[in-house]
Amino acid sequence: MVQPRLFLSPSTQEYNPYINGGNEEYYTNLIADAMEPYLMENGVSVTRNDPEGTVGTSVRMSNAGDYDLHLAIHSNAAPESLAGQIQGPDVYYYRGSTRGRRAAEIYAENLARIYPDPSKINIIPTTSLYELRETRAPAVLIELAYHDNPEDANWIKNNIEAIAENLALATLEYFR
Repeated sequence: MVQPRLFLSPSTQEYNPYINGGNEEYYTNLIADAMEPYLMENGVSVTRNDPEGTVGTSVRMSNAGDYDLHLAIHSNAAPESLAGQIQGPDVYYYRGSTRGRRAAEIYAENLARIYPDPSKINIIPTTSLYELRETRAPAVLIELAYHDNPEDANWIKNNIEAIAENLALATLEYFR
């Protein structure tokens, strides 16, 4: 059996602050840090993006390899007029990508097991997100929750290990 190859791309956006301290880059990298050993123990080859880079750097790094899946992990912020009012994970995939859609569905189904209100989980096809549009491998971008919402920000911060395990299990399910 060929070892599946994952390009893991936590946010490089340290300028996106959490309402309760910290930032998007910090927390998504903690999640990726916790995912990596679990995935490698289960036979997945993992390559990480450069936390000092940009989304463009991440896409170039991913495209320079031969990956079976590109997983971007982010947290979200509502438009200014709705700041703090929106909650829930958004799981994006490139519209028209059958494998991207399948992966997005698996991640959303798995997140429904741990996110406090599964009815707020959305699967969203798009062609506008650069990291999905320009990446050669099937790609999913997960906005775990809204970091400008106190409940969502606390959920991420208090569930790093649970989120990491959940995303790792979803990744393994995708590779089966």
